[in-house]
Amino acid sequence: MPLYAYTCQDCEAEFELLVRASDTPQCPACGSAQLAQQVSRICREIKYPAIAKSWRRRAAAEGDLSNFNKAERGKL
Repeated sequence: MPLYAYTCQDCEAEFELLVRASDTPQCPACGSAQLAQQVSRICREIKYPAIAKSWRRRAAAEGDLSNFNKAERGKL
């Protein structure tokens, strides 16, 4: 399944989804199907674990837990 970046045209939320060819993606914030596909951002490999850890901590503080598995989410 490819990962696509979207912007919701109704609530302007930005998010990424794994989408199968047969699925119609919907906004996780408002449920709208009015989405604009965006160019996905490319992330370089992070060579410094402390930087990666701080970025993941900041993402978790902002409510984005997609980078964490279930075991890691319980430790936050």
